[in-house]
Amino acid sequence: MRAPRGLLVVLAVFLLTSCSDSPKDAGTAPSAPSTGAGSPTAGESSSTPIPTASKPVLTPLPTPGTAWPTPKVTGAPADDAPLAERITFAISKQTQIAAGRAAKTTVKCPGIDKVETAGQHSLDCTVTYGGKPFTGKLTVDAKQYSASYKFTSSKVAIVRAKVIDAVLRAAPGAAKVTCEMDEIGIVVNDGPPIGCDVTTTANAVQPYQAQVTGNGQVQVKKA
Repeated sequence: MRAPRGLLVVLAVFLLTSCSDSPKDAGTAPSAPSTGAGSPTAGESSSTPIPTASKPVLTPLPTPGTAWPTPKVTGAPADDAPLAERITFAISKQTQIAAGRAAKTTVKCPGIDKVETAGQHSLDCTVTYGGKPFTGKLTVDAKQYSASYKFTSSKVAIVRAKVIDAVLRAAPGAAKVTCEMDEIGIVVNDGPPIGCDVTTTANAVQPYQAQVTGNGQVQVKKA
């Protein structure tokens, strides 16, 4: 006996639906992601070294080839000028030569207008070089037709450029020099030295000491 036509249609639809519900690619396991050559795996970190900066090489300052120049001092009085004028100019000239540079210099010695009187004279003086003062003692031995004098001081004026020049002579190859003083210094003769730092071409700092004598000579040694 044949089944009704409608029943066969329903069974065919059911079978098609069951086939479409099957999982796609069932039974195929997912593949693990591949890693490139040299790539860190889980739990590992990169060990690429960090570059370090190299020390800069500095340019050396030129070593002085000639002696520090003697400054030219102008304003000398005439040979027949009063003795007081000639003495004060001589003190001013020696101060500027010792300092290493010509600059405005005044010398005040109260009572110096009487030094032409025969006899021994001792005066206290104030010398001002480039606005920086220091004191000294003036002695005058006056005779009828001649006179001799001597000026002494425990201090001397000096410019920083002259000190640095002396340091460069003692430390060739220096790239930088700094000294603990003003542009114009008043220092004690053969007293505490001036401290200077020399930066080498390898960027290292070395201490030096500059000793100033009464006539303005600068003696340098490594500290």
